[in-house]
Amino acid sequence: MTRGGAAAKLFGRDAELEQLDAFVATAAVGGAGLLLTGPAGVGKSVLLDATAVRATAQGARVLRAAGVEFEADMSFAGLHQVVHPLVDVLPRLSERYRRALETAVGLNEETPPDQLTVSSAMLALLTAAAGDRPLVVIVDDMPWLDRVSAVVLGFVARRLAGSRVGFLAAFRSDEVSFFDRGGLPELEVQPLESDAAAALVDDRFPTLSPRVRQRLLEDAQGNPLALLELPISLSGHRRGGAPASPPPLSRRLQSLFASRISNLPDETRGPLLLAALEGAGDLRIVRNAAVAQWGSPALDAAERARLIQVDSGAGRLMFRHPLTRAAVVELSTSEQRSQAHRALAEQYADDSERHAWHLAEATTGPDEDVAILLEQAAARVQRRGDPVGAMVLLLRAADLSPRPDDRRRRSVMAAYIGVDVTGDLRNMQDVLEPGVLREPPSLAVALAGAAYLLNAHGAIDTAHQLIVTAIETSPDPTDATDEILFEALWVLQALVSFGSRSELVESFHTVMARLRPRPPELIDLLGSTYIEPARLALPVLDRLDAMVAGLTEQSDPGHIIRVGVAALYVDRLPACRAALWRAVEHGRAGGAITAGIEALLLLGCDGLLAGEWDEVARLADEAIALCEKHNYELLSYLLRFQHALIAAARGDESTTTALTDQLIQWAGPRRSGFVLNYAYHAKALAALGHADYETAFEQVTSISPAGTLVPHAAHALWVILDLVEAAGRTGRHAEAAAHVAAAQAAGIDRISPRLALVVTAAAALVASQPEDGELFEAALAVPGADRWPFELARVHLAYGERLRRAKSASLARSQLAAARDIFDRLGAEPWAKRARTELRATGLPSTHEDAARKIDVLTPQQREIALLAAAGLTNKQIGDRLFLSPRTVGTHLYQLFPKLGVTSRAALRDALAEHPPE
Repeated sequence: MTRGGAAAKLFGRDAELEQLDAFVATAAVGGAGLLLTGPAGVGKSVLLDATAVRATAQGARVLRAAGVEFEADMSFAGLHQVVHPLVDVLPRLSERYRRALETAVGLNEETPPDQLTVSSAMLALLTAAAGDRPLVVIVDDMPWLDRVSAVVLGFVARRLAGSRVGFLAAFRSDEVSFFDRGGLPELEVQPLESDAAAALVDDRFPTLSPRVRQRLLEDAQGNPLALLELPISLSGHRRGGAPASPPPLSRRLQSLFASRISNLPDETRGPLLLAALEGAGDLRIVRNAAVAQWGSPALDAAERARLIQVDSGAGRLMFRHPLTRAAVVELSTSEQRSQAHRALAEQYADDSERHAWHLAEATTGPDEDVAILLEQAAARVQRRGDPVGAMVLLLRAADLSPRPDDRRRRSVMAAYIGVDVTGDLRNMQDVLEPGVLREPPSLAVALAGAAYLLNAHGAIDTAHQLIVTAIETSPDPTDATDEILFEALWVLQALVSFGSRSELVESFHTVMARLRPRPPELIDLLGSTYIEPARLALPVLDRLDAMVAGLTEQSDPGHIIRVGVAALYVDRLPACRAALWRAVEHGRAGGAITAGIEALLLLGCDGLLAGEWDEVARLADEAIALCEKHNYELLSYLLRFQHALIAAARGDESTTTALTDQLIQWAGPRRSGFVLNYAYHAKALAALGHADYETAFEQVTSISPAGTLVPHAAHALWVILDLVEAAGRTGRHAEAAAHVAAAQAAGIDRISPRLALVVTAAAALVASQPEDGELFEAALAVPGADRWPFELARVHLAYGERLRRAKSASLARSQLAAARDIFDRLGAEPWAKRARTELRATGLPSTHEDAARKIDVLTPQQREIALLAAAGLTNKQIGDRLFLSPRTVGTHLYQLFPKLGVTSRAALRDALAEHPPE
């Protein structure tokens, strides 16, 4: 049986070929993706070959690529195989996409693009290439594809609808891959049925003795590769009798390939080893290295033995089966492998990752020069958006480091990337071996250790002492340009923030004050807008706004998160949303997992204020699942707060209690004031909704006392209105007024429009007539107030309550109805109930059902206008129908809205949905 389509058709693969033909036809019209799955040797590669032949015959262009075991850690190695044949198509792309792909595959040395841009550019390249005729991309051995290439191709494969591109890839059933298979159809390739297996053996090996034939069929169990290859090992005396008790099938197959390779001439095995270790299938590199090493490429014998396939026109070399490659490497000696890697290294530029990697593989002992090259390559790979690749290079650099300090520094920096970026905390167990964190630790060790202790255990005090000591004892704690010190400052500010205690804040400012020539801009902003926003944010907002505006599609996910954190408490998150979503997608695609979790957290914080509560709950669930998978304990509790706050606003007492108890039980022993403040906030909001103002006051003043905005409690900015309302409702009028005065003195209302709304409404709560009305109106007039619906509805409710008690029932109704409608839309039932109760006290219906029942109190003309407006007609359209002017229609609507207890056409539509106009 050959690897062509005809042979596959003859022996039990008709159904699979029929489905593959249908896939190619579908892809040629509207794009499609398909995955072949099955155990090793079941015939996936044969089916891929057959599909390539048949697709070409149907007029499609076929691109081939394959995962390479020895290139699995080389970033973009697989992608290079797909891009290389399409170099002539690159000029058709936009300048940004063209440069992104050229940089990714090493065609230029520009600023490395982010992974999402490369993915989008790859999709654009394939779509453009399919403009002339359909394109089918076939990738074998996906589990061995390097991580970045797998992520990019997974992104592309799920977005081919509407193109003329087909994506067909093969997976082994027992292998895992970074390729995201979600959403793609799969075709499972089963072993051959017994009749088909027997027919294949009889066709290819008609002279086998019945005994050998039966043993072969029993051992192979329908696996086509075993059926085809095992008889080769039965040559000579083995062909004539039964083999000895066989080892496992995989071992037998590897032994088979080894025997075929051993029969090659010596002058072929060296170049074949180069091809196996080069991995990318670049025929030019292999030939040049072979010529430099032996004077001749000498690959013809391997090609005749059908171990490799050479396409001289495309400059590609492919092994016909991955076991061949593995066997080639296993049959070589360590000295032969070192020589081959050294020869390959010489074919690449000195500053390329491949040069560094092959030199490292050629090195058998410590070598600082190679370790430096690997470390430099790691920095380039990380900037390119492949933190995992950077980790691999750093760990290899650590292995080659002669000095213990360099070895530890590189290994812990790799581990820190795992903690802070990739979501991989496992390496820290090896780095933080007993005694590593003994006093005084190096800054690199302390950095990785503190990040791990914070994220995995919330051990704030231990981590804080560790990193502060390391900074103070570092060679130069004042060098603001030191990259490790910069990362240490990021971790330090996180520890200070989550601790939310004055002594921690003081330690942060002490460290920052020593830095020369000046503190790093982003860390300095975090100290002002995140650690102490009430005291320090106002003067630096212009600088923060400039940094937010500087977020681009090329921004690193880690940088996006840090800017987002700085933006959180000063309400700049809406401007970060696009960048945060890019970080989410990066994490979802297998990139920066930690940044993806933190981006979901920040988007949730913004969604809480924007009233997008159902979406917030969904995103929080996604992020919590990732936290549990990757052991990010601290982040999981921050996300639980979002569920707790939504439950509190919606009156779900049992959920609120359960979640806040979890927060308190976890945060209390760890002295995490930040998480405790989250719990107090949710408890206070739940109490306010149920008019338990004493409990609300007790909880909210645990965050910040009345009359004081505690500088290190950033969350105090989120509970200003809660504290003032709770104080006023419990008769603590002086405390309420003092808190408003403190907020005004700190200029909180000048930080953002939302905080202006909050502070102005709080001032209205403590004011007397007529000043209170003016302040309420000013709060409601804040530009964009409807962007914060829950807080806006609370202002409407408070204003309506004040008006009703001042005997201005008609004015109160519109405010209370507006509050009720918003609360109903949000599902904030306790608050909607308060609004309905106040509405009933004004003598008007408080629900849409009541409004529908009240329609009969309208005059006939008002009733008709109301029904037409509810049906969606404009004032002009209603006037044309009833022979009235639009102004008259507007006057009628103004008069009938209070009668029905509604304040808008949307509310009118909801109320009268069951009453069609006559």
